Amino acid sequence: MAVFKAGDPCLLFDRKGRRYLIELIAGAQFHYHQGLLPHDEIIGAEEGSRLLTSLRRPLVVLRPRLADYALKMPRGAAVVYPKDVGAILVWADIRPGDLVLEAGTGSGALTMALARAVGKSGKVVSFELREDHAELAEKRIRGFFGRIPSNVELRLGSIEEGLTEFRPDRIVLDLPEPWHCVATAARNLAPGGVYCCYVPTVPQVQTVRTALDEQHVFLDTMSFEMIMREWTIDGRSVRPNHRMVGHTGFITIARKCELADD
Repeated sequence: MAVFKAGDPCLLFDRKGRRYLIELIAGAQFHYHQGLLPHDEIIGAEEGSRLLTSLRRPLVVLRPRLADYALKMPRGAAVVYPKDVGAILVWADIRPGDLVLEAGTGSGALTMALARAVGKSGKVVSFELREDHAELAEKRIRGFFGRIPSNVELRLGSIEEGLTEFRPDRIVLDLPEPWHCVATAARNLAPGGVYCCYVPTVPQVQTVRTALDEQHVFLDTMSFEMIMREWTIDGRSVRPNHRMVGHTGFITIARKCELADD
């Protein structure tokens, strides 16, 4: 089993289930209200190990799942929540070998999920207009994978430029005004390709749906949201949590096809 090494992300769990995300740095220490734990004690340890702080409090060390990393990592732009990422991967049908164009990169959470889904035979080209967001996304992606994966290309600029250069299988957008590139997507998406966008408000959904309809090349268009409610299970006490992840955004999916004129 692979052991932790310097530079790895590490998720610490205390006995109350609280989680702390750190990057392992030789010589550094993790400090919290239950004592301190030298990073050097984690480096070389196996995943799932139980270590004790200076106050003899236990911490379990695990590699963060992508969902853990996305929610806990320091970020600039808001991330697409894991519940929405899962729906995007399934309904946009992101497959090994796909060429996916993404915008905007934001903090990189969705980029990382797309990179895993397309595999080594696929490619993700992600566009970001803001230089500060692009720099932070690159740092976060390196922090999770240890490097920028060979199937990921990060670009500073507009996706409209990429749509004239590539013929993508999928377009995945997390932009305030995703309708601006609908016409270009209609021309340059591969036949049967999927247009996917993620927006937070109803007016945005209405505008993008109108733009898709006006192109007369998109079929099976749908818009939906994902609601996630966790439950507390404690012996015979079974109830929904008092807090839940409610509305975060609307996902719109459309497929490019040849449609006969009415």
